[in-house]
Amino acid sequence: MRIDIAEITQAILAVDDGINERWNRGDVDGALEVYSDDVSYFDPLTELRLDGHAAVEAYFRKVFEGKLKILRNDYLHPVVMVSDGGDMAVLHYNLRNIVSDGQGGEKPGTPWNSTQVFRHIEGRWRVVHVDWSITLHPGALQSLMS
Repeated sequence: MRIDIAEITQAILAVDDGINERWNRGDVDGALEVYSDDVSYFDPLTELRLDGHAAVEAYFRKVFEGKLKILRNDYLHPVVMVSDGGDMAVLHYNLRNIVSDGQGGEKPGTPWNSTQVFRHIEGRWRVVHVDWSITLHPGALQSLMS
């Protein structure tokens, strides 16, 4: 079987674009529809890793649903690494959110690192692991050295 890395890369990026387009409006279902039953999830607000779709869904609905108002995103340095078998892929990128400045203009939001692991399950790409971290956090190194 020949693995078409370009085709897989395009498919993974399209899935992620769909997630983020809905996420920006506070619609968490775009992500939840793609997450696998056994998804694991980290972000800077979670104390521990969330395991399983139900745990991630409860967290998303409590913390994010209907509350996000992101105007658009800039995806910097996206990389998709595909497994030799072509059934798993890792997507990494830096995300820059653009949000309202409250005065009719725009301003940069929090910069993020995103790593997502995808697995091809029953004919479609599903997210099995997600890790979000804040990029260039000024206190990160300082806290290690004080």
